[in-house]
Amino acid sequence: MDQLLGIGGAAGFNLKMLILPLSLIAGGYLIGYIFEKIVLKKLKHIASRTSWQYDDVIIHSLHPYTSIWFLLIGIYSASYNMEFLSPTLHDYLRKLIIISAILSVTFFASKVLVGMVRQYSQSSGGELPTTSIFTNVTRISVIIIGFLIALQSLGISIAPILTALGVGGLAVALALQDTLSNLFSGIHILVSKQIRPGDFIRLDSGEEGFVHDIGWRNTMIRALPNNILVIPNSKMANSKITNFYLPEKEMSLVIKINVAYGSDMDRVELITLQAAKETLQNVAGGVEAFEPFIRINELGDFSIQFSVILRIKEVVDQHIIRHEFLKNLLLAYKREKIEIPFPVQTVHIAK
Repeated sequence: MDQLLGIGGAAGFNLKMLILPLSLIAGGYLIGYIFEKIVLKKLKHIASRTSWQYDDVIIHSLHPYTSIWFLLIGIYSASYNMEFLSPTLHDYLRKLIIISAILSVTFFASKVLVGMVRQYSQSSGGELPTTSIFTNVTRISVIIIGFLIALQSLGISIAPILTALGVGGLAVALALQDTLSNLFSGIHILVSKQIRPGDFIRLDSGEEGFVHDIGWRNTMIRALPNNILVIPNSKMANSKITNFYLPEKEMSLVIKINVAYGSDMDRVELITLQAAKETLQNVAGGVEAFEPFIRINELGDFSIQFSVILRIKEVVDQHIIRHEFLKNLLLAYKREKIEIPFPVQTVHIAK
């Protein structure tokens, strides 16, 4: 052990030899702590007042890596004053410092790039949706590159590794067909911009809700009861989907009404439109400036059927608007003595 550390010899080991290395290490840690608490705090304040949006991402990503970097600088400086270490152990220590520095810079870069992707998606008006699939791909790509650089710095050739990954990728692709299908389906969904996080959608199988996230394997939909539906991306790509937020959130609400034969349709239309307009103006979710209208659909077996067309701000407003409109309409019909007939059948018995 003494030979490994280089302690043996006539001079022996003196504890005073540790004072300078430990002082450099402690100094590096102290400078990093002060930088975190004072300098970095001021930089965050300055970045928040600038118009460039990405400087906030860079400054916020520095924590806690500045402390790690100053500590590594202290350890690296101390390594030149550790004369009691053998050349072999001294070489191992410096390689460990270099690897730690490369990995810390790698994780810092991944944090910065992920933050920039999120910031760009928020400021691009939906050109790049904020989803876990993009952030995860960005993070994994940077980390892989960082690990390859670390291996290269250790003198390990990465060419055979890349070759093995290329050959093994074919076998992995065959084994993970479903996973890759979901991955590329998710990318296709995002690139096509037909479905975005936050949109309210309905699948042809009946599931509906807000798109919560599009991951590398599944799309998560938050249904109105506030539970999460997890649907594979490949199924999403092959389904017929109604997106209630495209091309805009505003939509028409069609409500069917029946009145008895013999009713004064001009009077019915006037009373119905008054109830519809009052509902749109007084209930949150209705488009106040919209003029509702009526269209007769058919003359049924026992009633005249027509549709009332209203305008709502988004699809989830349909329930409260329908409720308030029908409640107001029943009161108005009762006041004006307009009959909503029960189903009636006339049976003729042949003699």
